[in-house]
Amino acid sequence: MSDQAAQGGGIDPDTLSLDQLSQLKNQEEQKLTVISSNYASLRAAMARYNASRDAVTTLQAQSDQRKDREILIPLTASLYIPGKLVAEKNKQVMVELGTGFYAEKNFSDVIDFIDRKIVLISKNSENLLKVIQGTKKNVENINISMQGKLMQIRARQEGLKHQAANA
Repeated sequence: MSDQAAQGGGIDPDTLSLDQLSQLKNQEEQKLTVISSNYASLRAAMARYNASRDAVTTLQAQSDQRKDREILIPLTASLYIPGKLVAEKNKQVMVELGTGFYAEKNFSDVIDFIDRKIVLISKNSENLLKVIQGTKKNVENINISMQGKLMQIRARQEGLKHQAANA
């Protein structure tokens, strides 16, 4: 069983016992749960990037004003501190590039950066969606094989009962 999986080939469900099919089904369902969780995380990240893009676009539109502005800066989802946008320095923002690295960039560079992240997340989401669909199909095929095996077992049992009754 593991040799076929290691070689990248499919597993023939007809060669597996009912217990092995049950174990394989559990593995596929666990895989589906993990992948679905990852997909949800990617979708949440995309929503956060879209919100960030909207915020930067709003800041860019307001940066043409020549006066200092009071704003609230989010520290957590529910904690904000007051801040001030200074008119002379109102053309650039700090961007987290990842793993704690920050850079000061102008608005158009930030929007381009966010758009690249959104495209990357979108591609990864599409790939995960394909894997989810394949895994669901695997679980469905395993269920069909298990039902077939159960029908064979019941038919054998009925045949044995019929033979015992005739003997």
